[in-house]
Order: sequence, then structure tokens, then C-alpha cells
Amino acid sequence: MLSGIRIIDLTTVIFGPYATQMLADLGAEVIKVETPGTGDVSRYLGNGVPDPTMGSIHLTVNRGKRSIALDLKQPDDAAVLRDLIATADVFFHNVRGKAIARLGFDYDGCRAIRPDIIYVHGTGFGQDGPYADLQAYDDVIQAATGTTSLLPRVDGDLRPRYLPSLIADKIAGQFGAQAILAALVHKLRTGEGQEVEVPMFECFASFMLTEHLRDATLDPPIGPAGYPRQLDPTRQPFPTSDGYIAIVPYTPESTARLMALLGSADLLDTPEYEDAKAKAKHMQLIYSEIARKTPARTTAEWLELFAANDIPAMAARDLQDILEDPHFVATGYFRHRIHPDVGGFHEMQPPVRYSAAPPRDLGFAPRVDGDGAAIRRELGR
Repeated sequence: MLSGIRIIDLTTVIFGPYATQMLADLGAEVIKVETPGTGDVSRYLGNGVPDPTMGSIHLTVNRGKRSIALDLKQPDDAAVLRDLIATADVFFHNVRGKAIARLGFDYDGCRAIRPDIIYVHGTGFGQDGPYADLQAYDDVIQAATGTTSLLPRVDGDLRPRYLPSLIADKIAGQFGAQAILAALVHKLRTGEGQEVEVPMFECFASFMLTEHLRDATLDPPIGPAGYPRQLDPTRQPFPTSDGYIAIVPYTPESTARLMALLGSADLLDTPEYEDAKAKAKHMQLIYSEIARKTPARTTAEWLELFAANDIPAMAARDLQDILEDPHFVATGYFRHRIHPDVGGFHEMQPPVRYSAAPPRDLGFAPRVDGDGAAIRRELGR
């Protein structure tokens, strides 16, 4: 899909590498510029056996890329990067603005090398605000966007807490990939490059506040921020006789059907339910009733019954068991491959399918500077 597109990737950790990994999956040539010796921090996320620079997360987030190690404070290595930019469609970095300018690779410096370059700067915060020069990591962004206040609203434990995922990094990476694709379309139509800013804070705020700004969206607000359905403490996986199950009675029709299957249809005719429904608080009664009835059967028995009656439901699977999910097994989502340096590993396949581009083998994650000599030869060095 993106064959012939060259991206020079000077990003680190997860945000930028995740964005360029998705583009590499689509066929773009991504040249990863790394620190000599140690390489990108993302190489050390997850155990690398026997090589600590080939960690398990690196196998995913940097797959399909080529690696060259450059010390940009050294004139010869800086000259190599300038040569690479001259051949590139996209230059993507997440170095803070003042530091990249000192190295000579700000937008004006790169545009002088290649006038139509798409110059993408992954920042922590928008560069026209008071946070512009602050460092940003996933935890910082979760805290700054109010995300750490969500779990306390659900369970009553007032301590702010992080969602246990690098969710801000990955969402910013999604925005970064989208931004690059949009800029490439613009360039194909007009021949123009441009400078693109992708700030984590604003990207993650856009993602989280889509539902959670809620009634505070209006001016004056007609209610507090926070989407009540997501923050309902009774809306949790329900216990069965041998595990837990997620059940979603989303519409009035499916709710009535579910209550009938549980033998609880009378609940919907009680004054208590009607009163709660008038206050938009009736789902707490529904969820509590579900939790009271589901221990009577096994998870498998409930799933069979709900599938036959068009009730959305799925077993609450443990993370450790996800590789054995029967749907993923049937679709080949986790493909077992042999990395030439690491050995066997499970590779997630790109989730989006395109009829114009049949599945292809994805490239392996590279060693630090694993392609450096070849890239230099291609540049005539």
C-alpha cells in the first residue's frame, strides 16, 4: 500500500515507533535512526534473550524497519542523516524543539535539504502553550488529562491511578500515523511538504474526552464531566460458576430479552425500576440482577445461551490465555515465526485487511545498526 514511501524515523520508546510500525506494516520503508551502541529504549522493553537489545516489545513495535546508528553531534554522522533526508518523503522525530534546532534538523533546516519534506514532530505538549518545553511520558499524560481520576469514580478508592497500559503513547502513535498519511495525500495532490505537530497531551485529551467531557461540554455545563455508563461501579464482568463473563444489555430490547433468560423479567415492571429509569439510573438495578443470577451456570453455558438469543457476551479471559483464543487461532492473528537473531516468537498480524493488498510477510525487527553499512553504501558513502 505504501511501497515507495521512505520514512526517516528519529523517534524513541513507543509513541513514534508505534506510528511508524503501522506504516511499515503497510509497506513503507522505515529507516530507524538510533543512538550508537545502546539503540532505542524500546529495545529494552520486555526480556531479550540472549540479547537484551532485542526485547520482546521491540519485536513488535520496530518490526519491518531498517536500523542505522548515528551520533548526530558528530559531523560525519550528521551528514549521513542529511543525505537520508534528501531521499525521504517523511522525517519524524520526537526530540524537543530547542535540541533538534541545535543539531540543525529543525523544519527550516530539513526543508533546505528537501523542500517537499513532510516534517513530523512528535511532542509532549502543543508548542504554542505554557507546557511546550516540558517532558512527557505516558504517566504524565494520563495524569494531566484527568484519566487518573476515572478509577476512583468507579470503585470509591480516592487515590488517582493509572490505567495499566501505555495507552497515551499508543493513542498518540495512532494520531501520528494518521497525520503522516494525511500529509502524504496532500503532497500527492499538491506536491507540497509541510510541518506537522503531533502533541501527546492534545491527542490523548481528544481520545479520552470524546465521551468523558460529557455534560461539561455545554456552556454553561448541565452536569459534571464523566460518562456515567462507563463509570458505573456495577458495570463489571459478572461471576459465573467457573469464571467471569462480560454481558452488554445495550438496548431496551436486548435488556428485556436478557432479563427473560435470567428469569428476572418481573424486575422491569416494578415501581423501583420505573423510578430508577426516570432518573436514568436503572442500569444499576439491571447489572446487580445479572450479577445475582450468573453464578448459577458456567461461562460456557451462558455463552451458548446468549449466542442463541443474540445477547452480546464474551468470557472475561485472562491476559495469559489470549494466545489460545479460538477466534485468534482460527484467523491466524498470532503467527508463529522464527526471528534470525531471537528465535521463535508470536507475531500479531495487522488487524485491518485490504482487498487490494493481500497479506504479506512482515519484516523482522532489526539489530542496532543492523542495516547501517548497507544504507551508507546506498548513499554512496
